[in-house]
Amino acid sequence: MTLKTPEPFSADTTTTTLTLDERITGALVGAAVGDALGGPVEGWTPEQIAERHGGRVNGVVGPWHGDEWRTARPIAPYHKGDGHVTDDTLMTHALVRVYGTVRDHLDAYAVADHLVPDLMSRPRWIPELEAEALPLQRIFLAEKWIVTRLHYGHADPREAGSGNIVNCGAAMYMAPVGLVNAAHPEAAYAEALDVAGAHQSSYGREAAGVLAAAVAAACTPDATPSSVVGTCLALAKDGTRAAIEAVCDVATGYSDFESALVPLREAVAPFDTVGPEYRAPSLGARRPSRLHSIEELPVALGMLLVGGGDYRRTVLGSVNYGRDCDSIATMSGAIAGALHGERAIPAAWVKTVADASRLDLHAPARVLTEVAREMFVRDTARRRAHETAFATLAGPR
Repeated sequence: MTLKTPEPFSADTTTTTLTLDERITGALVGAAVGDALGGPVEGWTPEQIAERHGGRVNGVVGPWHGDEWRTARPIAPYHKGDGHVTDDTLMTHALVRVYGTVRDHLDAYAVADHLVPDLMSRPRWIPELEAEALPLQRIFLAEKWIVTRLHYGHADPREAGSGNIVNCGAAMYMAPVGLVNAAHPEAAYAEALDVAGAHQSSYGREAAGVLAAAVAAACTPDATPSSVVGTCLALAKDGTRAAIEAVCDVATGYSDFESALVPLREAVAPFDTVGPEYRAPSLGARRPSRLHSIEELPVALGMLLVGGGDYRRTVLGSVNYGRDCDSIATMSGAIAGALHGERAIPAAWVKTVADASRLDLHAPARVLTEVAREMFVRDTARRRAHETAFATLAGPR
């Protein structure tokens, strides 16, 4: 496919002047804010969202069921809304903590050795529960699977994802993998596939690799939404690649998310196993397949193109798409944030989400930036050692 280069959201905003610190901060803060904006409308259609809110969502909104959020189904007992992050951000920050402990590249064994204990043994403030609790008590069943398989089932970490429902659970928190491999999407893709093997299989695992690659590509100087999508297409396999191509091909014809909502859904529908009713999945939903894809990643990339990389337009498009829109906005927010840094994210949104969620949104970025710099030094030393060894093996030519 041929991608048109969309207009940048600001003539004086370029990616070349951004530092690693700014890109990592933009990606992690951008992901958390997107998550919080999408949470209260997750699972609904664009039409239902517009009816409920008297138009499109343009910022932080309250719970769908208002003060009855504790008991109203199907969301209860989670307080989604008012700037609360969801499990997407909880898992992202947990993975950052693993990087902060290991301070090097991760694999499936790092999930077993560090992420699982973090989820099941260390209480933290859970915004949606408005209480301190174990993260394990909040995360979705597909993430609880990690604990079941690795802690109780003693599965091989590299294969533990097999048998889990295939969804976006691994992809939604893989941005840190892309950030420690900033500007090296091939390395991000490979590392994320290894890490995600403990959690997901099939196109769920593939999406994790591609999302990490997208974030790494967005950190590249002179990166654009089109170059990010191009990198994803070069790396993605099977149904994931086909879905990204189909959605992004359609996205290039739109510059406002309102008119793109239905066309993007129609483009991804043949690859989505959940079906037209998000809350009533089809019989074949979330089963392994080489022909299918998760819905969230292709749509996030499509909205990135529709929004021209502008954080606000990209994330609001993702939010108003509905369905699993907190994860869509988490992914698109991470990529747009990596492209343009935190300055592209509305400051009022950042403050509201940080205050409401009782989270320091910048602390994980500081940790990951330090780790990324340390890892680059180690990678450079390892590469030079290999060059020396190979030169000795190869001999003079």
